[in-house]
Amino acid sequence: MELHGPPGFRIENIAPILNVQDIPRSVGFYTRVLGFSNADWGTDQFTLIHRDKTGIYLCQNGQGSCGTWVWIGFDGNIFTLHQTLQANNVRIKLPPTNFSWAYEMQVEDPDGHILRFGTDPSDNEPFADQQVTF
Repeated sequence: MELHGPPGFRIENIAPILNVQDIPRSVGFYTRVLGFSNADWGTDQFTLIHRDKTGIYLCQNGQGSCGTWVWIGFDGNIFTLHQTLQANNVRIKLPPTNFSWAYEMQVEDPDGHILRFGTDPSDNEPFADQQVTF
């Protein structure tokens, strides 16, 4: 059975809204460390940081809870990104790991949100999710 959405309904964009404690601190992390831009209309209570036609909303002390997980798929070298994040003292929760779905790395932003960076998996390495341990 094929499902269809409501007529005249097209999704333009889906973007998470992250609860943050300090907008300037969070904007600094996403712009300085990850290369996002802050929206011109942003305030110290609510803003959008964006990059490459996508973005994340930041809301100070509202709209969600800390510890949200966000998938960020990208086209690039995960090891270069890892080195850049290490050089900026970003907390790495999972170093670059080859899974069947992506080469993934997990980092923590200043508010405890987990950013799951993923790029194409490597067919030349074993997948961590398919390794047998005894």
